[in-house]
Amino acid sequence: MNALRTKSLQDIENRIAGLEENSLRRRILESTKNFKTSWIELGQSLYSVWKDKLYKEWGFSTFEAYVVKEIGIRNNTAMKLLKSYYFLEKEEPDYLKQDMTEGSVAQLPTYEAVDVLRQAKGKKTLDDHDYQNLKKEIFEKGRDAREVKKDLTAIIRERQELEPEEAQEKRKMSTVRRLLGTLKSL
Repeated sequence: MNALRTKSLQDIENRIAGLEENSLRRRILESTKNFKTSWIELGQSLYSVWKDKLYKEWGFSTFEAYVVKEIGIRNNTAMKLLKSYYFLEKEEPDYLKQDMTEGSVAQLPTYEAVDVLRQAKGKKTLDDHDYQNLKKEIFEKGRDAREVKKDLTAIIRERQELEPEEAQEKRKMSTVRRLLGTLKSL
């Protein structure tokens, strides 16, 4: 596996060597090379490429073809990066304004953890307090995506268990609808 990773990095370095010094395309490839420590920069770059359809100018028919062939990452990974960056830009802009120097890179949450937070933001079963706790776990404590997912699942289950009246009301309404449907058909 290490040999594959080395070959992939070598391919990217070869592509970088043939590109203009300050071009966006070169910057994206350099971001890809530093992927583990600078996913935010890569996510921002990919967002620009996706939004402005720059991949077409570079000879790729689709965004997926671009990320797979040019950068060497799966489309699913690219979309998580893109969505995670966009989520930070939209929902947590103050986080992006922080100085991301080498010392703070160790505290940088993974894109997977930010993606979990992005998905949690849309959950109706979570209140603002729950969201703020998850956010704190990710940004301040550096919790891993798997751990955050477990916490999120536990919170959702707890909410569903705490509101049995609502669940019972839904079952009653479903029964009434079925009864009405049966009566209409008779």
